[in-house]
Amino acid sequence: MSAAAGPGLHDLLTALAERQVAVGEVRGVAAADPVNLPMIRHWTAAMGDANPVYTDAEAAAGSVHGEIVAPPAMIQVWNMPGVDGRDKQESSPIDEVLGTLDAGGYTGVVATDCEQTYHRYLRLGERLVPATRFTGLSGPKRTALGEGYFVTWNITWYSGDEPVARMLFRILKFHPRERETTSGVREPYPLRPAVNEDTAFFWEGVAKGELRIQRCADCGELRHPPGPVCPSCRSANRTYVVSGGEGELYSYVVHHNPPVPGLKAPFVVAVVELPEGVRIVGGVVDCPLEEVGIGMPLRVTYRQMDDELILPMWAPRET
Repeated sequence: MSAAAGPGLHDLLTALAERQVAVGEVRGVAAADPVNLPMIRHWTAAMGDANPVYTDAEAAAGSVHGEIVAPPAMIQVWNMPGVDGRDKQESSPIDEVLGTLDAGGYTGVVATDCEQTYHRYLRLGERLVPATRFTGLSGPKRTALGEGYFVTWNITWYSGDEPVARMLFRILKFHPRERETTSGVREPYPLRPAVNEDTAFFWEGVAKGELRIQRCADCGELRHPPGPVCPSCRSANRTYVVSGGEGELYSYVVHHNPPVPGLKAPFVVAVVELPEGVRIVGGVVDCPLEEVGIGMPLRVTYRQMDDELILPMWAPRET
Protein backbone atom coordinates (compact mmCIF):
# COMPACT_ATOMS: atom_id res chain seq x y z
CA MET A 1 0.00 0.00 0.00
CA SER A 2 1.37 3.40 -0.94
CA ALA A 3 1.88 6.29 1.41
CA ALA A 4 -0.19 8.59 -0.79
CA ALA A 5 -3.36 6.53 -0.65
CA GLY A 6 -3.09 5.16 2.87
CA PRO A 7 -5.03 2.07 3.96
CA GLY A 8 -8.00 4.11 5.21
CA LEU A 9 -8.56 5.96 1.95
CA HIS A 10 -7.96 2.86 -0.16
CA ASP A 11 -10.48 0.84 1.84
CA LEU A 12 -13.00 3.68 1.56
CA LEU A 13 -12.53 3.88 -2.20
CA THR A 14 -12.79 0.11 -2.62
CA ALA A 15 -16.04 -0.07 -0.64
CA LEU A 16 -17.46 2.94 -2.45
CA ALA A 17 -16.59 1.45 -5.84
CA GLU A 18 -18.29 -1.83 -4.96
CA ARG A 19 -21.46 0.04 -3.94
CA GLN A 20 -21.50 2.09 -7.11
CA VAL A 21 -21.03 -0.98 -9.29
CA ALA A 22 -24.04 -2.53 -7.51
CA VAL A 23 -26.15 0.56 -8.27
CA GLY A 24 -26.16 -0.42 -11.95
CA GLU A 25 -27.26 1.83 -14.76
CA VAL A 26 -28.57 5.29 -13.85
CA ARG A 27 -30.47 7.24 -16.50
CA GLY A 28 -29.82 10.93 -16.92
CA VAL A 29 -31.96 13.72 -18.32
CA ALA A 30 -33.08 13.87 -21.93
CA ALA A 31 -31.12 16.04 -24.35
CA ALA A 32 -32.20 19.69 -24.38
CA ASP A 33 -32.63 19.51 -28.16
CA PRO A 34 -33.48 16.68 -30.54
CA VAL A 35 -31.07 15.58 -33.24
CA ASN A 36 -31.19 18.53 -35.62
CA LEU A 37 -29.72 19.69 -38.91
CA PRO A 38 -28.17 23.03 -37.77
CA MET A 39 -26.04 21.28 -35.13
CA ILE A 40 -25.03 18.61 -37.63
CA ARG A 41 -23.97 21.32 -40.09
CA HIS A 42 -21.84 23.06 -37.45
CA TRP A 43 -20.18 19.80 -36.41
CA THR A 44 -19.42 18.56 -39.93
CA ALA A 45 -18.00 21.98 -40.88
CA ALA A 46 -15.74 22.00 -37.82
CA MET A 47 -14.58 18.43 -38.43
CA GLY A 48 -14.22 18.77 -42.19
CA ASP A 49 -16.65 15.91 -42.84
CA ALA A 50 -18.14 16.47 -46.32
CA ASN A 51 -20.33 13.35 -46.49
CA PRO A 52 -23.56 14.70 -48.07
CA VAL A 53 -25.86 12.18 -46.34
CA TYR A 54 -25.40 14.24 -43.16
CA THR A 55 -26.57 17.58 -44.56
CA ASP A 56 -28.05 17.28 -48.07
CA ALA A 57 -31.63 15.98 -48.28
CA GLU A 58 -31.38 15.01 -51.96
CA ALA A 59 -28.16 13.05 -51.49
CA ALA A 60 -29.51 11.43 -48.35
CA ALA A 61 -32.71 10.38 -50.13
CA GLY A 62 -30.66 8.42 -52.65
CA SER A 63 -28.55 6.72 -49.97
CA VAL A 64 -29.21 3.48 -48.12
CA HIS A 65 -30.63 5.55 -45.26
CA GLY A 66 -33.24 7.32 -47.38
CA GLU A 67 -33.04 10.41 -45.18
CA ILE A 68 -30.54 12.70 -43.44
CA VAL A 69 -28.73 10.98 -40.58
CA ALA A 70 -26.33 12.28 -37.94
CA PRO A 71 -22.62 11.36 -37.94
CA PRO A 72 -22.17 8.57 -35.37
CA ALA A 73 -19.15 10.33 -33.84
CA MET A 74 -21.48 13.15 -32.74
CA ILE A 75 -23.06 10.91 -30.10
CA GLN A 76 -21.65 12.85 -27.12
CA VAL A 77 -22.73 16.20 -28.55
CA TRP A 78 -26.46 15.81 -28.02
CA ASN A 79 -26.31 15.51 -24.22
CA MET A 80 -23.26 17.66 -23.52
CA PRO A 81 -24.05 20.21 -20.77
CA GLY A 82 -23.17 23.87 -21.19
CA VAL A 83 -20.41 25.63 -19.29
CA ASP A 84 -22.94 26.73 -16.65
CA GLY A 85 -23.85 23.10 -15.91
CA ARG A 86 -27.37 23.29 -17.24
CA ASP A 87 -28.78 20.08 -18.70
CA LYS A 88 -26.46 17.97 -16.53
CA GLN A 89 -28.11 15.01 -14.85
CA GLU A 90 -28.60 15.52 -11.12
CA SER A 91 -26.37 12.64 -10.06
CA SER A 92 -24.19 9.99 -11.61
CA PRO A 93 -22.71 6.76 -10.23
CA ILE A 94 -19.21 8.17 -10.80
CA ASP A 95 -19.62 11.52 -9.02
CA GLU A 96 -18.99 10.29 -5.46
CA VAL A 97 -15.99 8.22 -6.53
CA LEU A 98 -14.36 11.15 -8.32
CA GLY A 99 -15.16 13.49 -5.42
CA THR A 100 -13.56 11.12 -2.91
CA LEU A 101 -10.45 10.86 -5.05
CA ASP A 102 -10.23 14.66 -5.28
CA ALA A 103 -10.59 14.97 -1.52
CA GLY A 104 -7.82 12.40 -1.08
CA GLY A 105 -5.38 14.45 -3.15
CA TYR A 106 -5.86 12.68 -6.48
CA THR A 107 -6.67 15.92 -8.24
CA GLY A 108 -4.91 15.29 -11.54
CA VAL A 109 -6.87 13.70 -14.37
CA VAL A 110 -6.07 12.35 -17.81
CA ALA A 111 -8.26 10.29 -20.14
CA THR A 112 -6.72 6.92 -21.05
CA ASP A 113 -9.43 5.02 -22.97
CA CYS A 114 -12.51 5.91 -25.00
CA GLU A 115 -14.21 3.13 -26.99
CA GLN A 116 -17.48 3.89 -28.76
CA THR A 117 -19.92 1.43 -30.34
CA TYR A 118 -22.71 2.66 -32.64
CA HIS A 119 -25.77 0.44 -33.06
CA ARG A 120 -27.35 2.54 -35.80
CA TYR A 121 -27.45 6.03 -37.34
CA LEU A 122 -29.55 8.70 -35.63
CA ARG A 123 -32.38 10.41 -37.47
CA LEU A 124 -33.55 14.00 -37.20
CA GLY A 125 -36.00 14.56 -34.37
CA GLU A 126 -34.76 11.83 -32.02
CA ARG A 127 -34.13 12.98 -28.45
CA LEU A 128 -31.47 11.00 -26.61
CA VAL A 129 -31.22 10.01 -22.95
CA PRO A 130 -27.83 8.92 -21.56
CA ALA A 131 -27.48 6.23 -18.91
CA THR A 132 -24.30 5.80 -16.87
CA ARG A 133 -22.98 2.61 -15.28
CA PHE A 134 -19.90 2.64 -13.03
CA THR A 135 -17.84 -0.45 -13.85
CA GLY A 136 -14.59 -0.37 -11.97
CA LEU A 137 -11.81 1.19 -9.91
CA SER A 138 -8.23 -0.05 -10.17
CA GLY A 139 -5.30 1.07 -8.10
CA PRO A 140 -3.32 2.54 -6.67
CA LYS A 141 -0.95 2.35 -9.65
CA ARG A 142 2.40 4.07 -10.11
CA THR A 143 2.50 6.01 -13.38
CA ALA A 144 4.77 8.56 -15.03
CA LEU A 145 2.38 11.31 -13.88
CA GLY A 146 2.24 10.09 -10.30
CA GLU A 147 0.36 7.51 -8.27
CA GLY A 148 -3.25 7.15 -9.27
CA TYR A 149 -6.45 5.16 -9.69
CA PHE A 150 -8.02 4.15 -13.00
CA VAL A 151 -11.77 4.84 -13.01
CA THR A 152 -13.96 3.17 -15.64
CA TRP A 153 -17.58 3.69 -16.59
CA ASN A 154 -19.97 3.01 -19.47
CA ILE A 155 -22.51 5.35 -21.01
CA THR A 156 -25.38 4.05 -23.13
CA TRP A 157 -27.51 6.43 -25.18
CA TYR A 158 -31.19 5.59 -25.63
CA SER A 159 -33.78 6.78 -28.13
CA GLY A 160 -36.93 5.86 -26.29
CA ASP A 161 -36.15 2.38 -24.95
CA GLU A 162 -33.76 1.52 -27.77
CA PRO A 163 -30.00 1.67 -27.10
CA VAL A 164 -28.38 3.43 -30.06
CA ALA A 165 -24.76 3.84 -28.92
CA ARG A 166 -22.42 2.87 -26.12
CA MET A 167 -19.13 4.24 -24.79
CA LEU A 168 -16.53 2.82 -22.45
CA PHE A 169 -14.58 5.66 -20.81
CA ARG A 170 -11.57 5.36 -18.52
CA ILE A 171 -9.55 8.05 -16.78
CA LEU A 172 -6.54 8.14 -14.51
CA LYS A 173 -7.05 10.22 -11.37
CA PHE A 174 -3.55 10.81 -10.05
CA HIS A 175 -1.79 12.43 -7.13
CA PRO A 176 0.48 15.11 -8.69
CA ARG A 177 4.06 14.39 -7.78
CA GLU A 178 6.11 16.80 -5.75
CA ARG A 179 8.67 18.29 -8.12
CA GLU A 180 12.23 18.22 -6.97
CA THR A 181 14.33 21.10 -8.19
CA THR A 182 18.10 21.24 -8.49
CA SER A 183 19.92 24.52 -8.77
CA GLY A 184 20.52 25.32 -12.42
CA VAL A 185 18.29 22.47 -13.70
CA ARG A 186 14.87 23.18 -15.15
CA GLU A 187 11.93 21.23 -13.67
CA PRO A 188 10.91 18.33 -15.95
CA TYR A 189 7.78 19.11 -17.94
CA PRO A 190 5.21 16.45 -16.89
CA LEU A 191 3.33 16.02 -20.19
CA ARG A 192 5.66 14.56 -22.78
CA PRO A 193 4.71 13.62 -26.35
CA ALA A 194 4.84 10.00 -27.45
CA VAL A 195 7.72 9.65 -29.89
CA ASN A 196 7.67 6.58 -32.11
CA GLU A 197 8.75 5.46 -35.56
CA ASP A 198 5.97 7.50 -37.19
CA THR A 199 6.53 10.76 -35.30
CA ALA A 200 10.30 10.88 -34.63
CA PHE A 201 10.96 12.98 -37.76
CA PHE A 202 8.52 15.65 -36.51
CA TRP A 203 10.19 16.03 -33.10
CA GLU A 204 13.66 15.95 -34.63
CA GLY A 205 12.51 18.88 -36.76
CA VAL A 206 11.12 20.77 -33.77
CA ALA A 207 14.49 20.45 -32.04
CA LYS A 208 16.02 22.16 -35.10
CA GLY A 209 13.35 24.87 -35.33
CA GLU A 210 11.57 23.21 -38.27
CA LEU A 211 7.87 22.45 -38.56
CA ARG A 212 7.87 19.26 -40.60
CA ILE A 213 4.83 17.84 -42.41
CA GLN A 214 4.74 14.22 -43.44
CA ARG A 215 4.48 13.64 -47.20
CA CYS A 216 3.74 10.46 -49.13
CA ALA A 217 6.87 9.58 -51.09
CA ASP A 218 4.74 8.09 -53.89
CA CYS A 219 1.67 10.28 -54.50
CA GLY A 220 3.01 13.38 -52.71
CA GLU A 221 0.00 13.99 -50.47
CA LEU A 222 0.71 15.82 -47.21
CA ARG A 223 -0.79 14.54 -43.97
CA HIS A 224 -0.85 15.46 -40.30
CA PRO A 225 -0.82 13.93 -37.78
CA PRO A 226 1.83 11.57 -39.10
CA GLY A 227 0.95 7.96 -39.78
CA PRO A 228 2.44 4.77 -41.19
CA VAL A 229 0.34 4.59 -44.37
CA CYS A 230 -0.86 7.18 -46.89
CA PRO A 231 -4.68 7.44 -46.67
CA SER A 232 -4.90 8.19 -50.40
CA CYS A 233 -2.71 5.61 -52.13
CA ARG A 234 -1.98 3.27 -49.17
CA SER A 235 1.77 3.58 -49.69
CA ALA A 236 4.03 3.06 -46.69
CA ASN A 237 6.82 5.14 -48.29
CA ARG A 238 7.09 8.53 -46.65
CA THR A 239 9.16 11.63 -46.44
CA TYR A 240 8.44 15.20 -45.26
CA VAL A 241 8.44 18.85 -46.24
CA VAL A 242 9.25 21.83 -44.02
CA SER A 243 6.33 24.18 -43.47
CA GLY A 244 6.72 27.93 -43.81
CA GLY A 245 5.58 28.18 -40.19
CA GLU A 246 2.55 30.40 -40.76
CA GLY A 247 -1.11 29.54 -40.35
CA GLU A 248 -4.61 30.70 -39.55
CA LEU A 249 -6.70 29.91 -36.48
CA TYR A 250 -9.31 27.42 -37.67
CA SER A 251 -10.89 26.50 -34.31
CA TYR A 252 -10.06 26.73 -30.63
CA VAL A 253 -11.17 26.12 -27.05
CA VAL A 254 -10.25 27.93 -23.84
CA HIS A 255 -9.46 25.32 -21.21
CA HIS A 256 -10.41 26.18 -17.63
CA ASN A 257 -10.88 22.82 -15.89
CA PRO A 258 -9.77 20.22 -14.94
CA PRO A 259 -6.20 21.18 -13.97
CA VAL A 260 -3.52 20.06 -16.42
CA PRO A 261 -0.04 19.31 -15.04
CA GLY A 262 2.53 21.83 -16.20
CA LEU A 263 -0.02 24.33 -17.55
CA LYS A 264 -1.69 27.26 -15.84
CA ALA A 265 -5.38 27.67 -16.70
CA PRO A 266 -6.99 29.27 -18.56
CA PHE A 267 -5.11 28.49 -21.76
CA VAL A 268 -5.98 28.19 -25.43
CA VAL A 269 -5.82 24.95 -27.42
CA ALA A 270 -6.16 25.65 -31.13
CA VAL A 271 -6.51 23.93 -34.48
CA VAL A 272 -4.29 25.85 -36.89
CA GLU A 273 -4.79 25.58 -40.65
CA LEU A 274 -1.56 25.77 -42.62
CA PRO A 275 -1.35 27.07 -46.20
CA GLU A 276 0.23 23.74 -47.11
CA GLY A 277 -3.24 22.22 -46.67
CA VAL A 278 -3.07 20.44 -43.30
CA ARG A 279 -4.21 21.34 -39.79
CA ILE A 280 -2.21 21.04 -36.60
CA VAL A 281 -3.16 21.28 -32.91
CA GLY A 282 -1.17 23.55 -30.62
CA GLY A 283 -1.30 26.15 -27.89
CA VAL A 284 -1.75 29.87 -28.58
CA VAL A 285 0.69 32.07 -26.65
CA ASP A 286 1.59 35.75 -26.35
CA CYS A 287 -2.02 36.78 -26.89
CA PRO A 288 -4.72 37.88 -24.39
CA LEU A 289 -7.64 35.43 -24.32
CA GLU A 290 -10.12 38.11 -25.38
CA GLU A 291 -8.13 38.77 -28.55
CA VAL A 292 -8.08 35.16 -29.74
CA GLY A 293 -10.47 34.67 -32.66
CA ILE A 294 -11.23 32.45 -35.62
CA GLY A 295 -9.25 33.44 -38.71
CA MET A 296 -6.47 35.27 -36.87
CA PRO A 297 -3.05 34.92 -38.54
CA LEU A 298 -0.50 32.94 -36.54
CA ARG A 299 3.16 32.03 -36.73
CA VAL A 300 4.92 29.09 -35.13
CA THR A 301 7.20 29.70 -32.17
CA TYR A 302 9.25 27.19 -30.21
CA ARG A 303 9.24 27.02 -26.42
CA GLN A 304 11.83 25.24 -24.28
CA MET A 305 9.68 23.39 -21.70
CA ASP A 306 12.57 21.80 -19.77
CA ASP A 307 16.19 20.85 -20.36
CA GLU A 308 15.19 18.38 -23.10
CA LEU A 309 11.70 19.12 -24.44
CA ILE A 310 10.82 21.80 -27.00
CA LEU A 311 7.19 22.31 -28.08
CA PRO A 312 5.87 24.20 -31.10
CA MET A 313 3.37 26.91 -30.11
CA TRP A 314 1.47 29.56 -32.05
CA ALA A 315 1.66 33.32 -31.61
CA PRO A 316 -0.16 36.20 -33.38
CA ARG A 317 1.37 37.15 -36.69
CA GLU A 318 1.43 40.70 -37.99
CA THR A 319 -0.28 41.08 -41.37
